[in-house]
Amino acid sequence: MKITFDEIQNNEAVKTYIRRADESLIALGYTEHSFPHVKKVAQLASEILLTLGYDERQAELARIAGYLHDIGNVVNRIDHAQSGAVMAFRILDKMGADPEDIATIITAIGNHDESTAFPVNPVAAALILADKTDVRYTRVRNRDFASFDIHDRVNYSVKKSEVHIEKDSHIELRLEIDTEMCAVMDYFEIFLNRMILCRKAAERLGLEFWLWINGQRLI
Repeated sequence: MKITFDEIQNNEAVKTYIRRADESLIALGYTEHSFPHVKKVAQLASEILLTLGYDERQAELARIAGYLHDIGNVVNRIDHAQSGAVMAFRILDKMGADPEDIATIITAIGNHDESTAFPVNPVAAALILADKTDVRYTRVRNRDFASFDIHDRVNYSVKKSEVHIEKDSHIELRLEIDTEMCAVMDYFEIFLNRMILCRKAAERLGLEFWLWINGQRLI
């Protein structure tokens, strides 16, 4: 059976796992990983593939993978990509999803965390790019500036974040950063591995990856 994104989005168990996973990350002091994040990732992952000429079904699988990609945080932040893939398998299998679709989705989810990730297929590549480019100040939940760590400072300093896809050329992340709050080098200190992963994901899709900060191309 061809599971749709709407079925996944309206599934009560999925809603619970996303909400409870984010509650765990709140306790750990992480930035927002709840519905705004997973919806944004789902939409962009789908948009990337459609823009590059992939068919509607591949784009829908990327949308589903994007929506489910962080549910493993309900188990533990460590290895959440792998536990999330196993959880997604169980959910999708129970819903009667086609095994080929399940395999594509869980492969993408299991390969989205930068510590173990690799863009093994187009859906995985689109998920990586959509997830790692979601940098914005609204993801910071700590409102006590005095207690900001480097992750808070870097994310909160991003006042504008845009992703542009140029078919047959490149995908670019354009950031406007408040350098009084965060130096550009601080951004690279915590996001360099993610940007390298984005470059690999873009290459898997036949593109270059460009990073612009305050009007200057750095990658």
